[in-house]
Amino acid sequence: MPGPLDGVRVLEFSQIVALPFNGAIMSDLGAVVIKVEPLTGDPHRNRGTVMPNEGKRFQSLNRGKQSVAVNLRDPRGLAFIHKVVPTVDIVTINFRPGVSKRLGIDYETLKKLNPGLIYCEITGFGNRGPMGDRGGTDIVANGYSGLMMADQKVDAHGQPANISAISLADYCAGFSATVGITSALYHRAITGQGQKIETSLLQAAIAVQDTVVMREPVHDATLRDPMVAEIEELRKRGADYSEVQDAYRRGRGASRVASRAYYSTYQVKDGSMVLGALTPANRAAARTVLGIAYDPSDEPDFDESQLESMEQATALHAEMRATLKTRTLEDWLEAFTAAGVPVAPVNMPEEMSDDPQVEAMGFMRDLEHPLFGPQRLAGPVVSMSETPTDIRGVSPGLGADTESVMREVGMSQEEIEELREDGVIL
Repeated sequence: MPGPLDGVRVLEFSQIVALPFNGAIMSDLGAVVIKVEPLTGDPHRNRGTVMPNEGKRFQSLNRGKQSVAVNLRDPRGLAFIHKVVPTVDIVTINFRPGVSKRLGIDYETLKKLNPGLIYCEITGFGNRGPMGDRGGTDIVANGYSGLMMADQKVDAHGQPANISAISLADYCAGFSATVGITSALYHRAITGQGQKIETSLLQAAIAVQDTVVMREPVHDATLRDPMVAEIEELRKRGADYSEVQDAYRRGRGASRVASRAYYSTYQVKDGSMVLGALTPANRAAARTVLGIAYDPSDEPDFDESQLESMEQATALHAEMRATLKTRTLEDWLEAFTAAGVPVAPVNMPEEMSDDPQVEAMGFMRDLEHPLFGPQRLAGPVVSMSETPTDIRGVSPGLGADTESVMREVGMSQEEIEELREDGVIL
């Protein structure tokens, strides 16, 4: 069955992660996504690859797309792209600010060719202000936005450690672009009006730190302002980052949060598990499972600011660590689940492709790649009952669809061959 965006066409000028991820979502929703690449391909094609132009990360982020490889700096290559623009609904781009205009693929130029065009641009920092002309990558956005410090990791040299699990700012920006594009499609369906959409790695990183970046006078005066003043003083005197991070933890109350014994990770007899008991009822149920009679922090008049120094809290956490090591993971999962306490094993992401819950929900998809054979890919980010989402195919070879797209816009075989011989296309 067709997806919800069946019939929608996207022309994607993308590289690396943020916008390719958006394009993968759009494809899963049923749109035709034409990825425009330089003749050398998206840089991620050859990152961590065992076969030229077929990197694993490129494949996962560009599944279900078409690939057009063209030299946009050649006027004939640009003329071809300009012929494609009137045939699409959406153009997406994540080049450095200013590059799109130099190449002739900026919004003002393309909307003249397609007045109803929806144009989405992802940048590092936005396109205005003191950082508006700068490029940005995930690690730079994580550092600038505060995500890196908020993650509270320090490497072996005492320096800031990046968020290592995923490219958080990149993926959040890709999601944000999807929300903007689909909203613009709805608006256009009502009014016939196209528009430009902007998001950035910084904007997305700020959005997902909503509580932390929020300003509120009472909270600021009590907690935020003293912490910021202390850290500014540490920076002035050249303190090591680890010292700054210690002050940040104290100011944020992270050590107190970590002392909440029912919302933490634990070593058990044969692995690791995580407890996620936040409500009073869940905490009481967890104590019952563990045989703990009393926790002072559950008293109605308990002052959480005292938690760091309270011997009872330290003893409670130590008691829980010792108790949880006495039984197997299976035993504890069964006991906590029966009591209604949120609990899970700590898994490796590499295990998830064959996980029973993932399998039951159909969160992975099986495909056949012409070069690599059977593949299992992470499936769509959302499921829909009447217009099903799905992966529409494997990632394309570099320039695999250039000729077919050229034919769609009325170019002759002679024109195509001439451009190929002159090195304008692959």
